[in-house]
Amino acid sequence: MISDEPVTPPVLPVATARRSGAWLIADLRGRRTALAAVVTVGLAAAAASVVPIYLLGMLVDRVEHGDGTRGLVALGTVIALAAVAGGLGTGLSTYLTSRLGEQMLADLRERVLERALNLPATLIEESGRGDLLSRVGPDVAVVARTVAQVLPVILNGFFLGVVTLVGMTTLDWRLGLAGALAIPAYIAGLHWYLPRSAPMYADERIAIANRAQVTVESIQGARTIDAYEIHDRHLADIDRASGRARDISIAVFTFFTRLVGRVNRAEFIGLAATLVVGFLLVRSGETTVGQVTAAALMFHRLFNPVGELMYNFDEIQSASASLARLVGVIDLDAPGPDARRTAPARPHGADISVENVSFGYGTGPEVVHGVSLHVPAGTRCALVGTTGAGKTTLAAIVAGLLTPTSGHARIGGVPVTEIADLRRWVATITQEVHVFSGPLIDDLRLVAPQASVDDVWTALETVGASTWVRALDDGLDTVVGEHGHELTAAQAQHVAMARLVLADPEVVVLDEATAEAGSAHAAELEDAASAATAGRTTLIVAHRLTQAAQADQVAVMADGRIVENGTHAELIALGGRYARLWQAWIRHN
Repeated sequence: MISDEPVTPPVLPVATARRSGAWLIADLRGRRTALAAVVTVGLAAAAASVVPIYLLGMLVDRVEHGDGTRGLVALGTVIALAAVAGGLGTGLSTYLTSRLGEQMLADLRERVLERALNLPATLIEESGRGDLLSRVGPDVAVVARTVAQVLPVILNGFFLGVVTLVGMTTLDWRLGLAGALAIPAYIAGLHWYLPRSAPMYADERIAIANRAQVTVESIQGARTIDAYEIHDRHLADIDRASGRARDISIAVFTFFTRLVGRVNRAEFIGLAATLVVGFLLVRSGETTVGQVTAAALMFHRLFNPVGELMYNFDEIQSASASLARLVGVIDLDAPGPDARRTAPARPHGADISVENVSFGYGTGPEVVHGVSLHVPAGTRCALVGTTGAGKTTLAAIVAGLLTPTSGHARIGGVPVTEIADLRRWVATITQEVHVFSGPLIDDLRLVAPQASVDDVWTALETVGASTWVRALDDGLDTVVGEHGHELTAAQAQHVAMARLVLADPEVVVLDEATAEAGSAHAAELEDAASAATAGRTTLIVAHRLTQAAQADQVAVMADGRIVENGTHAELIALGGRYARLWQAWIRHN
């Protein structure tokens, strides 16, 4: 039984059925040749599959008329050849359908991934990573499975149904009409099923996304959960979300079984009508036993393909719900900072200027209030403050990841949102560093594909990572990431710092970039960060006050405002908030 807990609606949009259909039609318009091949081969294969049954009817009539074995070998040969042609044609139709579907899916996947990688950070914060991950992961998998396994079956069944009804009509129009009596019964079954099942499948996809979100949050917050010993609470959340997804899936399948009974009813109506009408026609001498036999066999042969078509409507519904979620991502109007620029410009320097900036997430309250800050070119500024002070938000605004609700963040006198090719000017490193699967040198060249091997080694030596890289079994060619050599947190941060050197940006934003590696490697990574950012304008969200002590400027934040600003020595002499934080830091470290 489904629990009464409501399914959390997605923040990322979901396309309507009409919009999803419009996307399919628009995509197919660019593939007219492939679509024509699918239809032509599919109809030809279906026609070839019906020929043996048609000839069997002729065989029955010959036997009934006592023609003996005359012409049976030739007739049997034609039946065998037609059956082989039908089988080969169906195989070719399946291949062409799958190829067309996979090409469309590949383009869809690339467009969704491109848009997902450029989504505004605020939107991801609101929707949660689980919703986005479930779209580019499970939802794509559902559509892919349907394209590979279900779509060819459905199309082949549809083509066979059309050709069969035409074939029955050519035998006798009344036989074709009798078989067609099943169509209203099939339609009635779908008319009852589809409107009721569509919301259930949509809820199922949302429930799966919620389960992914809860799981991702628990994995990412594992250290915090362990520190506060709140394992049971998070396990209960995962269990509740998993139970909800399970209950909806069971309800969907149970509901689907009720469609099966309606399909069987339609099959009975069509076959019974064909036999009754055939009996009456044979008794009146208007048709032959062989023709009625062929018509009955043709209709009976439809049981499997039409049944497959009807029974796979649950897969179609699930795929439709997933497709709507994918098209919803494609249709997002705000792909990221680059699309928001109205007048691309080039900075006239590398200084950072924040002018009366305020910001709030979504419809929530402001978390940054009227902040102003200036960081001269080539200097380092450390943002210091307790959790929730607004440091990361301000850093994200400077990096162009967030757009302020008021005020401006400028680099070289140009608003960040108007800088052409922003990522060449500003680089950001956070504590969450991703190591891509593959050779280490490819991972390092991610930001500079044309970098030579010497350039890569120079970058590694700059950040102090060359020693451990040389110690790897295959050096730069060592496969890292999933299914490869697992790098430590400190080594992953070294890779990020080396990428920074290769990218060679004018401005760097470090958001607790050395925190994930822990205190054991703190000094080593701080040295690496200092070397990587030498000569660059750098804004540091400091988790260790030693970083602030080495900076040219320290800005202390509290409640979304800068409450103190100056050098380390000036703020210590001031004896204010920073001085108290420094004393506490010294005592504990």
